Amino acid sequence: MESVTLDELDRLLLHALQLDARVPFSRIAAVLGVSDRTVARRFGRLREAGAVRVSGVSRSRAEWFVRLRVRPHGAAALSRALAERLDTAWVTRLSGDTELACLMRTSGALPLTELSRHPHVTDIGAQRLLRSLMDGWWPGRTSALTAQQIAALREPAPQRTAVELTDLDRRLLPALATDGRAAYADLAVRIGWSESAVRRRLDELRRAGHVRFHVEVDPALYGYTAQCLLWLSVAPSQVAAVAAQLAADAETAHVAAITGRHNLLAVLVCRDTNDLYAYVTDRLGALQGVDQIETAPVDSYTKRFAPAQDDR
Repeated sequence: MESVTLDELDRLLLHALQLDARVPFSRIAAVLGVSDRTVARRFGRLREAGAVRVSGVSRSRAEWFVRLRVRPHGAAALSRALAERLDTAWVTRLSGDTELACLMRTSGALPLTELSRHPHVTDIGAQRLLRSLMDGWWPGRTSALTAQQIAALREPAPQRTAVELTDLDRRLLPALATDGRAAYADLAVRIGWSESAVRRRLDELRRAGHVRFHVEVDPALYGYTAQCLLWLSVAPSQVAAVAAQLAADAETAHVAAITGRHNLLAVLVCRDTNDLYAYVTDRLGALQGVDQIETAPVDSYTKRFAPAQDDR
């Protein structure tokens, strides 16, 4: 990523995108009191620098968190190989390059046998992400707009309804995975469909909750340099309460229910390791129902967003 410094307008724009990743620049401009061209130019600069990426995610694919213990000298090459796969959404190196973790999206079987045969992999495990338990993402990216501005930009929550995929969807969804903010006209040209049909179908998919959009921004741009993955074993009766408390904390970027030995997975973002230590010991240690905590510091991301996929 190129060197980027966020100013106030950048932060306002990024907050607006967190509310609705496809909100028109004209609408953002009207709320912020600047020109459409200024907003478009700011977004283009941030995207070209690798500071922000928007991708669409289809609900038809299962999400799996795959964790690999590796020999440190092979971590870099293996993480690059994982990043090149079409079924990985993001790939990160953990714990001083002794572990790798990736989010895999698939409509079929996981390639665990294939991955376990890699000469640098010593252990492998997978946990299904059952449900996101946090409304939105890290609050550090969503603290720039006023309440009035948020109300003017926020879209109604989607109504989760069943959707039968069409030929149009099988072309449209991979295109959105590559660029979640692509214009309707550009999407139409890319997939060979009419612009009106693309616009109408995407609106239907969004209202049904079949496609959601991720806006990826590096927390380091906000001055938060310590990131950590967190696994918690929580008493079943306390899962919802603990997740809600985590989701309300400024240090939590995301929290989800998962399968396996642990039942909650969280992503923590702190200003530095001292803040991370204080949060884990003081805050998490005081939560009722938490039996075990496991942490793994994020060393770097090899991949932060998913490329196009065949959504058949």
